[in-house]
Amino acid sequence: MATMNWLGIVVAALSAFALGGIWYGPLFRRAWCREAGVDPSSPPAHRAGVFAAAFVASLVAAAAFDWIIGPAPGLRTAILDGVVAGLGLVAASFALNYVFAQRSLKLWLIDGGYHALQFTLYGVIFGLWQ
Repeated sequence: MATMNWLGIVVAALSAFALGGIWYGPLFRRAWCREAGVDPSSPPAHRAGVFAAAFVASLVAAAAFDWIIGPAPGLRTAILDGVVAGLGLVAASFALNYVFAQRSLKLWLIDGGYHALQFTLYGVIFGLWQ
């Protein structure tokens, strides 16, 4: 098993958390809430729990991505791997679920777009971390 870059994993997870705050905040909050059927004026009942779970999920995703790309992948390779993981694995998997759940294309574009950028950002971080 390759050596895990634990500090890079934490930085990558924090970057996903920050990206999510921007993506699902000022950029797409209204559209996402409308498409997901969420009332934008009512915060989650357990806000701390939601954010904690989101951060843990980001840590797991960053650790898995780090494990997949291995040590010192090079910037170009890491970014391309991030694009492939975000679009080809995560967004495509969301598409499969969204089609059967009859969710809108707009919701898929918002959620899939976030994950495509999340993993591309992971690629940038791990590619620069050499």
